[in-house]
Amino acid sequence: MTRPFSPVQIYKSLVSILPYFGVTFAVVLGTVCLAILLAVGLFAQKQSHRRWLRVLADGYINVIRCTPSIVLLFIVYYGIPKLALGLFNLDLNFSSKIIYVIISLSLLYSATLAEIIRSAYLALGRQQYEAALSIGLSPWQAIRRVMLPQGLVIALPNLGNSLISLFKEGSLAFTIGLIDMMGAGNLIISRNYGAYSLETYIALAIIYWTLTLIIEQIFLRLEKHYSKGRRSLNAA
Repeated sequence: MTRPFSPVQIYKSLVSILPYFGVTFAVVLGTVCLAILLAVGLFAQKQSHRRWLRVLADGYINVIRCTPSIVLLFIVYYGIPKLALGLFNLDLNFSSKIIYVIISLSLLYSATLAEIIRSAYLALGRQQYEAALSIGLSPWQAIRRVMLPQGLVIALPNLGNSLISLFKEGSLAFTIGLIDMMGAGNLIISRNYGAYSLETYIALAIIYWTLTLIIEQIFLRLEKHYSKGRRSLNAA
């Protein structure tokens, strides 16, 4: 017997899923922090005078960008424990699943982030960096005071889009047993023996739509804020 559509179940699913937002947020936050470190390293390699470093960085980015995220997640989840056991005799089978999700998404996100950083750097040109050095700024001051604020304005739209994609890619975490928002939704469906699947997925869609709109608005406001000085300079 087919159950009738129940709008009330959408609300019940929302109430049950929202407490797991913290897990999803922890995955995204951990991924962003680790991916930034990896992306900066990749960017530095791509700007290196050593050809083999550039080739390694290009190869990594191309391989990662061509690998489906769910495949990469399974490779990391099953591969790291085997490597740890074979090389260091460490049993990682009981470690937290969130670690594997963050590692796999960081590998994926860092490739995109490295290209965003590179495109922003190329849009600015090295001349501004050299001009900042010529007036007495240290390399770190030139990056922090000249390159970073301008590069951030250029990169913000792409950063916002990639962060939205990261939130959505994070929903794959339930495939290895991590109970985040998507995992909580699937638990609700399982407890109801497959009933209310449509209502539960609508509830999940509402949450992800809301998160997407919030992220878009945050990045639009950031873009307007950091573009003020640039518009004033162009008008002058």
